[in-house]
Amino acid sequence: MKVAYFQFSPRFGKPEANRARLAEALERSRADLLVAPELSTSGYFFPDSESARSLAETVPGPSTELLEETARKTGSTIVFGLPEREGDTLYNSAVVLGPQGIVATYRKVHLFNEETIHFTPGNDGFLIFQLQGVKIGVLVCFDHMFPEAARSLALQGVQVVCHPSNLVLPEYGQLTSRVRALENRMFWVLCNRWGEERVEERRLRFTGVSQIVHPKGEILARAEAEGDQIATTEIDPEEATEKFVTPFNHLLEDRRPEFYRL
Repeated sequence: MKVAYFQFSPRFGKPEANRARLAEALERSRADLLVAPELSTSGYFFPDSESARSLAETVPGPSTELLEETARKTGSTIVFGLPEREGDTLYNSAVVLGPQGIVATYRKVHLFNEETIHFTPGNDGFLIFQLQGVKIGVLVCFDHMFPEAARSLALQGVQVVCHPSNLVLPEYGQLTSRVRALENRMFWVLCNRWGEERVEERRLRFTGVSQIVHPKGEILARAEAEGDQIATTEIDPEEATEKFVTPFNHLLEDRRPEFYRL
């Protein structure tokens, strides 16, 4: 399976331009599975909730319509972030879309910082879908700080984790993605954005450094802190089914959950 990330700097408040960038990347990556950043269509730093609402869209909606057309041409599947609107409720969501259309939508469970003002936490749990017989899970950005999230995916047989992000804490996500991949023996595709956004005198700088991680924690592809990049790597998802650390130690079967409860 060929997996890829598309690290770029979405233009805040310019969804049409951002959608076009996503469609172009889907054509160029030649990947079976492409991961794009969190809130790829809108940008991240909303000055207020009305701004978030004005940039939110339904699923299906304008972004999925454009990218579905591209996915049909390329035969690829994309995981990308957008602000989702359902009725009066906004979610920080990641959409999985392939040649046959929308596969699923994941609504971010663990909201970060001011996201808690604009969005409602996800209400459907963690997402798992299948591609070419491979079990794939989706987490969004700050979900990475909760080891239970990744472990719950591993316990359900997930082999590859897609991780659309807008990371601002230096090296946090890059470090934890390696740890989560290693402790669960799963491939991990972290797609972060880069660049800076401002609201009056306040600013956010995004850390870039997207990466693809092997189940043993090895970095297979890694971007710079700044600049657009598409990196495509061929992986063998079967490697993520091997949970033995030694012939006597199995990462999942050796768990002692009776001692983990508080």
